[in-house]
Amino acid sequence: MTAARSLFDAAYYRRFYRERPVHDARHIARLASGVTGLCGWWGVPLRRVLDVGAGTGLWRDWFARERPSVRYQSIDVSAYACDRYGHEHADISTWRPARPADLVICQGVLQYLDDRPCAAAIGNLAAATRSVLYLEVPTTADRDEVIDPEATDLDINWRSGAWYRRRLREHFVELGCGLHAARSAGRHFYELERR
Repeated sequence: MTAARSLFDAAYYRRFYRERPVHDARHIARLASGVTGLCGWWGVPLRRVLDVGAGTGLWRDWFARERPSVRYQSIDVSAYACDRYGHEHADISTWRPARPADLVICQGVLQYLDDRPCAAAIGNLAAATRSVLYLEVPTTADRDEVIDPEATDLDINWRSGAWYRRRLREHFVELGCGLHAARSAGRHFYELERR
């Protein structure tokens, strides 16, 4: 990611979060309900949540409304987002939390990092995750088959799903729907629940 892109300034937020957002509060509410519901199904207690690249704070707002007892921490690399939405200023490619979280959310972040910082970020996400990681990152297949090019930032690092899976596999068991269980948690899943 170039220095200019690392700013994620007001113009970026206006373009991708206000004019035609990919995700809005309603979409995130459905997603958060599903993610936390599956965590409950697997017996994962949600006491601490870390939101990496928290943007406009949609996950924070959902947790404040639906799970107010959860300790929620949010970070973002954007000085603008931190000032406007109240996140801690941190870059996941170089930062690790003091304590791991039961659930780590990383939505729309890794594609902005070059290969080496992205691999480091995956290691830091693993160190940050006590139980479950929710990861959303567009791949080359998504570019061709899934994303809305009018509402998605296409100026990113396009990588294959295999590139991410090779690096995630060391730390996580892929469960599907963007969910990954930390290997260190020692949880067991039925064969068809995992990839």
